[in-house]
Amino acid sequence: MKFAAAAVFASLFVTPALAQDLPDLQGREITVVTENAYPPLQYMKDGEAVGWEYDAMAEIAARINMTVAYENISWDAMIPAVSEGQYDLGMTGITIRDDRREMVDFSDAYMRSEMSMLVRGDEARFADAASFAADDDLLVAAQPGTTPFYVAVYDVLDGNEANPRVKLFETFGAGVQALRAGDVDLVLTDGVAAEGYVAASDGALKVVGEKLGTEDFGFIFPKGSDLVAPINAAIASMAADGTLDALNKKWFLDTKLGE
Repeated sequence: MKFAAAAVFASLFVTPALAQDLPDLQGREITVVTENAYPPLQYMKDGEAVGWEYDAMAEIAARINMTVAYENISWDAMIPAVSEGQYDLGMTGITIRDDRREMVDFSDAYMRSEMSMLVRGDEARFADAASFAADDDLLVAAQPGTTPFYVAVYDVLDGNEANPRVKLFETFGAGVQALRAGDVDLVLTDGVAAEGYVAASDGALKVVGEKLGTEDFGFIFPKGSDLVAPINAAIASMAADGTLDALNKKWFLDTKLGE
């Protein structure tokens, strides 16, 4: 949701003492799979894949001396593919959940977010989850199997995962486009992403109601992966020295989607 001055993060924040404490993977190459459809975490801009997670992964790679190759896959296929060992790591704002732990291992959380209700700028029919749920004509967009899907079903609507008021889209961006076009009336997304969409919309979008839930994001790995510990060490060092805060500022405050 934003694009501003690009900060150079590589290994600016690693002190010599801290660098000595981190694992050294000796240039090991890993394959990371992502969706490129969840701005500002990862998305396509002018033909280039960019976002918070790309910057974070570059910083992690610099800190623990590994090389990263990227591939793209749909959200529906990502967890099964990583679980089967087709890729070393998956990233796309994946909420850490116990049911998913049955298929994959998670890193420690690198971000915490809450669900916001993103609506058109002229929306006046509802102002919170309860008033949305009370009007059977209103529709919400979601990707199947995602946190926004489950929040829509269980926190906003009636707990029926087949509720026809939940309209399914392959990508998050497609749901936002449907909202702007008037095909649906609500999109649920993490609060920082919602703020970015609003800022970039020139009044076409706004946020209503209270935050609906809390979610922690983590990277996913095949079960038993030896990458979990070194990547967790890098995440901890980035939290300790302010790098995660710097990335949040860059992508959630300074960068403007669509510019």
